[in-house]
Amino acid sequence: MVKTLLEAFNKAEYPVVGHGKRHVQVLKNTFDHLDGEIDSDIYGTGKVIEDFQTKMAAYLGKPSAVFFPSGTMAQQIALRLWCDEKGSKKVAYHPLCHLEIHEQDGLKELHHIEPVLLADKDRLITLEDVRNMKEDIACLLLELPQREIGGQLPAYEELEAIAAHCRAKGIKLHLDGARLYEILPYYGKTAAEVCSLFDSVYVSFYKGIGGIAGAILAGEEAFTSQSKIWKRRHGGDLISLYPYILNADLAFDERLPKMEQYYQAAVELAGMYNNGIEGITTRPVTPVSNMFHVHAAMPKEKLEQILIALYEETGIGLTGNIRDAGEGTSYYEVSLGDRYAAIPKDRLRQAFELLHEKVKQTLI
Repeated sequence: MVKTLLEAFNKAEYPVVGHGKRHVQVLKNTFDHLDGEIDSDIYGTGKVIEDFQTKMAAYLGKPSAVFFPSGTMAQQIALRLWCDEKGSKKVAYHPLCHLEIHEQDGLKELHHIEPVLLADKDRLITLEDVRNMKEDIACLLLELPQREIGGQLPAYEELEAIAAHCRAKGIKLHLDGARLYEILPYYGKTAAEVCSLFDSVYVSFYKGIGGIAGAILAGEEAFTSQSKIWKRRHGGDLISLYPYILNADLAFDERLPKMEQYYQAAVELAGMYNNGIEGITTRPVTPVSNMFHVHAAMPKEKLEQILIALYEETGIGLTGNIRDAGEGTSYYEVSLGDRYAAIPKDRLRQAFELLHEKVKQTLI
């Protein structure tokens, strides 16, 4: 008997979100087609890591790139470098930035950097927010898309205006591009075009790309050379990182061409959520990437009961995790990948019809 939402989701015949299970087979698939005599990287050097770094630098339109085991490490180091260069210990970012809410105050405790929180937590940072800053900061971090508010994006013209303002004021601009690949179809831009607005860029390999782990930090040569020193100080120079690098390279080549497909799937799925199901809405209403949030006007526990029953009756798994949003409401994140294309559309429509009925009965 299923007891939790996650158990029900894992047993669903057609889970909707993600690329697939994160299991050992992912790594086995990476090595199946490779020559076993390929030399590993050693403490950040060697052909396997250097070739991949060169490839990613070219893709991002930057002179140089460094592979890191985690984005947390890469971004803290990026902000530290910009603070050291300017002689300021202040950086600005959104109140729901990853560094602020998911890293146990690493930026403050390890680097003694003081964040300046811009905008309200429920909206994007605007040019006006940046212009009205009273603090003298070394760097502004922008996350594209802003995950914690449903993956919202500023208009590209707004982004260009913020970048121009930062250049004029001598403020470095850093991109939290953990989901950079996923926003390119909406913007209609290349990665290099978007990254040209930023002084430094971080991208992830385990989110939309679906790799095991790892990140790239890119920028000018002087910047990345210094980042390597800090990478060593942080313990990020493992004797070898090749399992992550080779897997990231494979996943990058396989999934980058599918980003438009994932984006259009999110638009389609959000339309089903917004098709008259009382108390259920998506944020944003029309997604701007492969992700969005689903908000429900009911407590987490009640929504979990509805979804568990739905999964058992239809075999369609919508999510494995729901969060409490306060005041009797709840929400969950949707991020689409390879799994979505395999779902029979008639089964999916039937699941949403049943969801509509179950929610309606609950709200009576």
